[in-house]
Amino acid sequence: MSALDILAIGEPLYELAEAEIGGERVYRPGFGGDISNLAISAARTGARVGIFSHLGDDRFGHAFRDLWDREGIDRSTVRSPKGTKTGLYVISYGEDGHAFSYLRDGSAASRVTPEDLPLDAIGRARLIHVSGISQGISSSAADAVFAAIAHARAHDTLVSYDTNYRPALWPLDRARAVINAAMAGADIARPSLDDARELTGLQTPDEIADFYLGLGCRLVVMTLGRDGVFVATPQERRGIPPRRVDAVDATGAGDCFGGAFLAEWLRHGDPFEAAAYGNAAAALKTLGQGAVATSPKRSEVEAFIADGTLPRRSASTLALRS
Repeated sequence: MSALDILAIGEPLYELAEAEIGGERVYRPGFGGDISNLAISAARTGARVGIFSHLGDDRFGHAFRDLWDREGIDRSTVRSPKGTKTGLYVISYGEDGHAFSYLRDGSAASRVTPEDLPLDAIGRARLIHVSGISQGISSSAADAVFAAIAHARAHDTLVSYDTNYRPALWPLDRARAVINAAMAGADIARPSLDDARELTGLQTPDEIADFYLGLGCRLVVMTLGRDGVFVATPQERRGIPPRRVDAVDATGAGDCFGGAFLAEWLRHGDPFEAAAYGNAAAALKTLGQGAVATSPKRSEVEAFIADGTLPRRSASTLALRS
């Protein structure tokens, strides 16, 4: 494995998204999982990206390998232990938006242990990215993330951590303890405002930024939903307004933002410009359904930022991109 800009560590999930074709309800296959979504977004933005995870010894695992190969993502550290399965989820759509059902218990990724970590790849990457989901899927996976963070810090590899708090994975008290402890080893805190309110007990973006900077993070990049992004360093804070589009599906938009932000920040080092770039990428991602099919390429994001040009594809075409 050559040196990477970003090594994402966690669980990919195969996607089945509800759709109506010819008056019949069907489930369209696709790809998800926060770290895979982020990796694809970063790769399409031009970063050198790799993934570490375990996939099932099944057709879904093989499909992920093919996807990552098409996207130019290094998967040389990915393993498929014999007899294991890939986790999956189902997206249903209704008047209140989208809902998720998960089938991930005992997945291959949840069985990862600290002994499985690709230490050489972690030490050579510019940045590793992990999340609350990476730790919430099992105790051994949580331990593996702590070990990855410790190894990264010992080798001057940056650490990005997205809270991605999912109540279905673990109780709030445990999630709060684990995530906050992991954040203390991170360089970049990537909470959503809703997650951060749950995990810190604080309410305003400024209070929450103070909390994460106080843990030792050097950069806080907090997504605010419809209100854009709040970026804080020890020296400066700014709200970055959202880009407005006629959204079709927000599934994976936060992951798309994260990947685009990290790739752009690693490219030039300005977190405020990178957040504006990430906002534009996330807006374009919502133009079609699915977690990664509509994740945009750099040329598309740059055209949108320059003059509002949208990709020349219909939402239905976008939905089939992956």
